[in-house]
Amino acid sequence: MPSESETCYTLPFVERILTPKALGFTMPAEWAAHTATWTAWPYDDEKWVGYLEPVRQEFTAFVNTLAKFEQVNLIVNDPESEADAKLRLESPNITFHRIPHNDSWLRDSGAIFVVKPPLTQEAGQGEGTIAPVNWEFNGWGGKYPAELDNQIPQHMARILKAKLFNAGIVMEGGSLEVNGQGICITTRQCLLSPKRNPGLDEEDLETYLRDYLAIDNVIWLGKGLEGDHTDGHVDTITRFSSESTIVTSVCEDLEDPNHRSLQENLEILESLGAFRIVKLPLPKNPLWLDAETRLPPTYANFYLANGAVLVPTYGDPHDERALGILRPLFPGREVIGLSSRALITGGGSFHCVTQQQPTGQMWKGE
Repeated sequence: MPSESETCYTLPFVERILTPKALGFTMPAEWAAHTATWTAWPYDDEKWVGYLEPVRQEFTAFVNTLAKFEQVNLIVNDPESEADAKLRLESPNITFHRIPHNDSWLRDSGAIFVVKPPLTQEAGQGEGTIAPVNWEFNGWGGKYPAELDNQIPQHMARILKAKLFNAGIVMEGGSLEVNGQGICITTRQCLLSPKRNPGLDEEDLETYLRDYLAIDNVIWLGKGLEGDHTDGHVDTITRFSSESTIVTSVCEDLEDPNHRSLQENLEILESLGAFRIVKLPLPKNPLWLDAETRLPPTYANFYLANGAVLVPTYGDPHDERALGILRPLFPGREVIGLSSRALITGGGSFHCVTQQQPTGQMWKGE
């Protein structure tokens, strides 16, 4: 019979061995086939500083468009949210789930799915296995309440009847961009924020990403956008469009604070010599919530659905230019611009409010 101290010592070791990577799972790229997309209906006008109605109008257009391409799992907070969403949404491809939550940013609060390929790739041998990974979510370093959002992965696992991997550290989906081949892009501004995982350095974080998402190589950028309360999420600036192509935001206004930081990120990416780098402009006109609060509008916060790329637009002179840059990068997908002028008042756009569920059979544990 082991002593209490021996039990406390050996338990973490056993859990570490049974990580997703050890069991053959890896995080796929967003362009891999989806079974569904998870998102959450906006609620509470105070949360949206008076913009709830226009936000819901944009969300309606977004979800109705998304549901033309794949199933949508829509989380609703309460009876009012559910009734409002059902009144506005028209597709039979939407399933409603009543789950109490703080906010709509499922990219950061939802589970991240990993995939284990089938034992053989021969026809008729199945789609492989998927499993949700639960990371801690603390409201982007304690900026906002997050107790309910931190429980969303458990609700997702319950609904899907899936075994849940628990990583045990703070990590947000918007802070990671992967190409499905073991390469991840992130920013030091976000991952090394002292209010997320104090005491963990780059090497420690890379170990967690390797063990739980099978990330073998991490590309560290510097900073994200001005006004981004997530502390520089990479999904607002730099995205993979294929295994070997990276789309990265640039700011052409030399006087804008974003110019220097985005130029430094561009230089890091170009120095790698291993990827095609495509420059994507920021919107021409800065947006402000009020006189002191700058917003982070960006075209890089697009979402890849089955057969489509849903791109945020802002009624800006650069909208069509950005769509024109993105269209050739996604052959076989319809690149669709949708208004995000109200949604950005909450600090994010379409990628921030979504979490993809890849195709596969749900993992029940081993």
